[in-house]
Amino acid sequence: MKSLKVLYEDNHIIVVEKPVNIPSQADKTGDVDLLTIVKQYIKEKYNKPGEVYLGLVHRLDRPTGGVMVFARTSKSASRLSEQIRNKTMHKKYLCIVDGKMENQTGSMRDFLLKNERTNTSKVVKEGAKNAKEAILDYEVVKYNEEINMSVVKVNLHTGRHHQIRVQFASRGHSLSGDQKYGTRGRGKQLALWAHSLSFIHPTTKEELTFEDYPEIVGSWKILEEG
Repeated sequence: MKSLKVLYEDNHIIVVEKPVNIPSQADKTGDVDLLTIVKQYIKEKYNKPGEVYLGLVHRLDRPTGGVMVFARTSKSASRLSEQIRNKTMHKKYLCIVDGKMENQTGSMRDFLLKNERTNTSKVVKEGAKNAKEAILDYEVVKYNEEINMSVVKVNLHTGRHHQIRVQFASRGHSLSGDQKYGTRGRGKQLALWAHSLSFIHPTTKEELTFEDYPEIVGSWKILEEG
């Protein structure tokens, strides 16, 4: 795989770009994962003996790329995890969806139910057993009439399983390349990218924002078209 792209690092945190199609942490596939890659990077760069501590405080689904922060100390991990619980860590995504959105900006609020057996989620009625509320805001960045696809920026307020994919697909705007929820797409790569991450530094208390954009390949060529 490509060399690790580091956006920021200090003694407390490290912010990197997660490439698409690798897991955030080790899973049953046994494939190389980002947590292991970042640990190895730290071990080699700083010549650290023994096991390297690295706290995984949030995840991105395997097909999704973009910005991730890892904690380099247990105290930082605890403080970043608290920000996630308190919803003071903010995540924004870019995605390419089928068709033209009815509104330039808007919000989506649904209740999602996860099926553990199939590893999928679906929109259900409020009050359904085990369903969880899912909320996001969106803004259309670009619409390409020729291919009838839209680039959309998403501000995620809840981090539900496959949330963005399910909520857009339920409204007839499935993500390009989505093999689970899609109706069509340009290629087989899911067009979903975690492009912005904002949080308070666990030690300095400074508010930090990191942005990163996908390579202009595959479906993402729409960003430079028209």
